[in-house]
Amino acid sequence: MTKKALIVGGVAGGASTAARLRRLDENIEIIIFERDEYISFANCGLPYYIGETIDERDKLLVQTPKSMKDRFNIDVRINSEVIKVNVKEKTLSINSKEKGIYEESYDYLVLSPGAKPIRPNIEGINNEKIFTLRNIPDTDSIKAYVDKNETESAVVIGGGYIGVEMAENLSKRGLEVTLVEAAPHILAPFDSDMVTIAEKELEDHGVSLILEDGVKSFNNNEGKVSINLSSGKKLDADMVILAIGVIPDTGFLRDTGIEFGDKGHIVVDKYMNTNVEDVYAVGDAILVKDFINGNSTAIPLAGPANRQGRIVADNIYGIKSEYKGTLGTSIIKVFDMAAASTGNNERNLKKLQIPYKVIYAHPNSHAGYYPGAVMMSIKLIFNEEGKILGSQILGYDGVDKTIDVIATVIKLNGTVKDLTELELAYAPPYSSAKSPANMMGFIAENVLEDRMDILNIEDINDFNQNKEILLDVRDQVEVENGAIDKAINIPVNDLRNRMNELDKEKEIWVYCRVGLRGYIASRILTQNGFKVKNLTGGYESIKKANFKPLEINKSNIKDDDKTLIKLKDKEFDKEIDASGLCCPGPLMSLKNSMDKLEEGKILSIKASDPGFYEDVQSWCKNTGNQLLDLKREGGMIKAYIKKKPKEVTKDEDNKELVSTQKDGKTMVVFSGELDKAIASFIIANGAASMGKKVTMFFTFWGINILRKDEKVPTKKKFMEKAFGFMMPRGSKKLKLSNMNMAGMGPKVIRKLMQDKNVSSLEELITAAIDSGIEIVACQMSMDLLGLKKEELIDGVKIAGVGYYLGEAEESNVNLFI
Repeated sequence: MTKKALIVGGVAGGASTAARLRRLDENIEIIIFERDEYISFANCGLPYYIGETIDERDKLLVQTPKSMKDRFNIDVRINSEVIKVNVKEKTLSINSKEKGIYEESYDYLVLSPGAKPIRPNIEGINNEKIFTLRNIPDTDSIKAYVDKNETESAVVIGGGYIGVEMAENLSKRGLEVTLVEAAPHILAPFDSDMVTIAEKELEDHGVSLILEDGVKSFNNNEGKVSINLSSGKKLDADMVILAIGVIPDTGFLRDTGIEFGDKGHIVVDKYMNTNVEDVYAVGDAILVKDFINGNSTAIPLAGPANRQGRIVADNIYGIKSEYKGTLGTSIIKVFDMAAASTGNNERNLKKLQIPYKVIYAHPNSHAGYYPGAVMMSIKLIFNEEGKILGSQILGYDGVDKTIDVIATVIKLNGTVKDLTELELAYAPPYSSAKSPANMMGFIAENVLEDRMDILNIEDINDFNQNKEILLDVRDQVEVENGAIDKAINIPVNDLRNRMNELDKEKEIWVYCRVGLRGYIASRILTQNGFKVKNLTGGYESIKKANFKPLEINKSNIKDDDKTLIKLKDKEFDKEIDASGLCCPGPLMSLKNSMDKLEEGKILSIKASDPGFYEDVQSWCKNTGNQLLDLKREGGMIKAYIKKKPKEVTKDEDNKELVSTQKDGKTMVVFSGELDKAIASFIIANGAASMGKKVTMFFTFWGINILRKDEKVPTKKKFMEKAFGFMMPRGSKKLKLSNMNMAGMGPKVIRKLMQDKNVSSLEELITAAIDSGIEIVACQMSMDLLGLKKEELIDGVKIAGVGYYLGEAEESNVNLFI
């Protein structure tokens, strides 16, 4: 007797079940019931058809009823809604547009009803200008509305995958788009320290983001939709896309005895069986086992749905097949960027109280010396045993390849050790000899084998100057374009010669741009007796994680953005390619090339380092060169910069005067007496207020001005302790050079200064530091007097006479006090 399999719903799960079952069994009768007109379509491609990246509607149609009948002999009944399931009688009740209501019996039933968009009961939600996106008819309605010439703006409610894809595609159609998300961040599979990268990409392409704000109500407002938010903010738009999530479309299965989860998802076992005999379920409407933590969860993805359909077909035919769980591997396009994830994120692991470790890295997509290399940002989560628990990657190239490698290792129960041993395809245009996946394995292995102790991004908030030293080992040009507050800078190449500036009694928190130089520094310091932690992912991770979106509108466009002159690609005098170079490479290339360029000429520079977008703006502002144009092109950053003209000074006869352009001010503060200290800082602050670069070099007794008032515990020899006892501890203990009067003189002069409204020495010192005056303590003098860096006030630089002479060379005034 011929068996009959009925399948409710097509698309990924249902259609793949039918096709696989026919390939296994030529004789079984297979009927698919589809409520709508389209049996199998590319639902993941719908936003891209609306955005006109996919130009032909027919390309969305994967299979038609005719093609399924011709190739697979499958009876596809469209416009046929299953309204009831009788599991005892093994029958379905179908409401057909063509046949009316009728019943169909089955031997096997496969449920693939999918999920439908959430449409909450909010005031005004039934407005005809508010759309959801699930199927081809929804797509047709949205595209037709966008195609109207008067449609200029849209608000997308919900920052999930559909919401972000719709925001991008509507923006590409020329609409002014605002995306509203009730949670703190968009894209729930990503942790907050990674998803900010995608948020910045949206903002950089003109999409306005409003986070942590929900919708209170909708109403009409002169032909537009008014969206009233919980915060009290009001938005007006020509259309609204509602994308706040989905719920399983399982209402027709009530009273069947089928087991459901808390939110209406169908419960299945590893063979995709429901608790009812001969009834299977697949796709977005079911609960699956999380491959990482083993709990039941709902993960609506096309790939798993297709595999589940294949497994159901096998089991109906008699092949015992198991579904071993879902990793949740997914990827989304965010304008030029790709964002991918697999496994569990930190948020989920914390909720389940599962221990884990985290590392970050920012490798290039392929060999840096080959043109077109761009940076990707990778987060890897693993446990003490080396088992990989999850990963998140964002970047412009190589993201899909790398996430697939990591997902494969997880699926095969591999560890971080396996990542180090992977032999992956390499040639300069495609990868690096040590691939990004290998690199993550190397870093994780170093952590597990105690070759490196790491800091995570949130640990920086716990920095305590009394216990730790924050050490920036980047080059000076990088530091000038941004650094972590309270960090001291010793470039990694200078570290061996300058490690005596660090206190072994304190823990050294070291960081660089992406983590590699920090690791090298940590190895140098650790093997020289220091206790060290390296910030995983470096300053790049801190900067990306701290991004805060700015709601974009016409009134808050920066003046700098308004004055950029849009150039054609060939309107420049010199071109350099800094792609593949990590910071400070692009900045150094820029500076070297600009130094050789004639005044008024234009330089074009291309870089792949994401940080260069902000770096070049800061550099031009600081140097006075004119940024003519700045743009992103597929992960590349292209800037056009005009070299500033030489400043020319002319005499009364209009003749050019030669200028050495040495305009700095330096002073050597030798004295430790109160009146001379006050004079020094008054002069210094005056020069700084005139825009001059000021360096104050404190030597011998002058260093006492910079000492802290309180006693700082340090290890000292007897003579060093004696010197410290005899010398004044800080500015408040200084004596006058004349009329000291057994200590009464300083009190009198301070009272007079207060009465005359003159800033105190301590206020002058604070003002000097705040205005950028460089305060330098002589290393040799400190060694002779037995003073340690931690005994000095914050903001003091330790250097030798060579540094002072270099600063003096660039000055036109040099004082000795």
